[in-house]
Amino acid sequence: MKLIEITKVWDGAKKCEQCSIRELVLFADLNREDFDLLHLPIDDIELQNGGVLYEANQPAKYVYTIRSGLVKLVHHLSDGNYRIVRLLHQGDLAGIEALSGADYLHQAVALQGTSICRIPISNVENLNDSSHHLYKQLTARWQKVQHDADVWLVELTIGNAKKRVASLLLYLSNYHDKGVFYLPTREDIGGLLAITTETASRTVAEFKRLGLLTTHKNTASINKEALLELTK
Repeated sequence: MKLIEITKVWDGAKKCEQCSIRELVLFADLNREDFDLLHLPIDDIELQNGGVLYEANQPAKYVYTIRSGLVKLVHHLSDGNYRIVRLLHQGDLAGIEALSGADYLHQAVALQGTSICRIPISNVENLNDSSHHLYKQLTARWQKVQHDADVWLVELTIGNAKKRVASLLLYLSNYHDKGVFYLPTREDIGGLLAITTETASRTVAEFKRLGLLTTHKNTASINKEALLELTK
């Protein structure tokens, strides 16, 4: 390995150790000896709103930790429409299917300015083979994928449009302690909830009129108690 490549690996490992969201990420439980097992550099990526992280069916060489921002996983349908199968928040792992040798299953797109760590699969494999410290976090990531799939099936795509939109707004607000969160476009709300863009627009407008939802540009806050009543 060339000196410049070795330096990049060392620098990346040091950044991982000092990461401000270390407790949330895949490498949360690693110790100093574990970081010595990283043989390929971990790169920082910055995506603007609409930036594509990877495409569906693309050969998978990396997994990605979301340091900040929001990413949607998109499944494009044969009729030209699309569905959003999951949203990834701070600390989530994108491209987790790569760990089983599969190609990427979805298109990953940033919904706002997003900071990402790109981790070579071989780094994860080396750690998993040589250290027991990664197993807990890998298991937690797979469990979160299952949990999010259950949320999508049980809460976000069942019931009338009002119930679905209310459930989505409550879900988004749970990731922000200050109560202000990113509000997807009406098209993306439709893609998330399996409703039309027009239905999403009408429902959001009604919620705003009733004081259940307050928006400012692309952010929002909600009347949580009132929306909870709509989901019962």
